[in-house]
Amino acid sequence: MSKPLADKRFLFFVGDIYEDLELWYPKLRLIEAGAEVVVAGEEAGKKYAGKHGYPCVSDAAIADMNAADFDGVVLPGGFMPDKLRRNDKVKSLIREFAGADKLVAAICHGGWMAISAGVYGGVRVTGSPGIKDDLINAGALWEFEPVVVDRHFVSSRNPDDLPAFCAAILGFYA
Repeated sequence: MSKPLADKRFLFFVGDIYEDLELWYPKLRLIEAGAEVVVAGEEAGKKYAGKHGYPCVSDAAIADMNAADFDGVVLPGGFMPDKLRRNDKVKSLIREFAGADKLVAAICHGGWMAISAGVYGGVRVTGSPGIKDDLINAGALWEFEPVVVDRHFVSSRNPDDLPAFCAAILGFYA
C-alpha cells in the first residue's frame, strides 16, 4: 500500500472541549497515509476531554514545539480554539507555518487560532458560520463551501466536511 505522506510530520493542537471528530478523523487519516502526527496541548501527557467526551492524551507540550520540525499544522475546532488562540506560542507557531508556506489547515472554529495569529488577511477561507464575521473582520475572504484551498491554507466548515478537508490536505502534498 502506498504511503504518500511517509516523510511528513504534522502538528495538531488539543485542549479541553476540542471537537472530537475534527481532531481524530484527520489524525487517523494522516497516519493511514504514512505521516507522523504530534498532538500538542498546554501540558505534555495530559488527557483532554473532547466536546463529546472522547479523550485525547497530548504527545507534547505546545511550548516545546518548533514549526521547523513539521510540514504542516492542523487546527481542530470545538470550544478549545477560543482558549488556545490566546496562547502566544500557538499564535507564533501558526505564523511560522504560514510564513514558510507550510500547510495551515483549520476546520470549524479552528479558524479562530489562525485569526488570532493574524495569518488570514486576503486569504480565501471557510469555517463554521458562527465565526464568519470574525473571519471577515480578520481580512479573510469568506466562502461557504465544504472545503476552500488557497495556496497553503486549507479550511472546512464542520465535521460533515471532513472527507473533503482530509482529501484537500492529502492533495496539498500530491
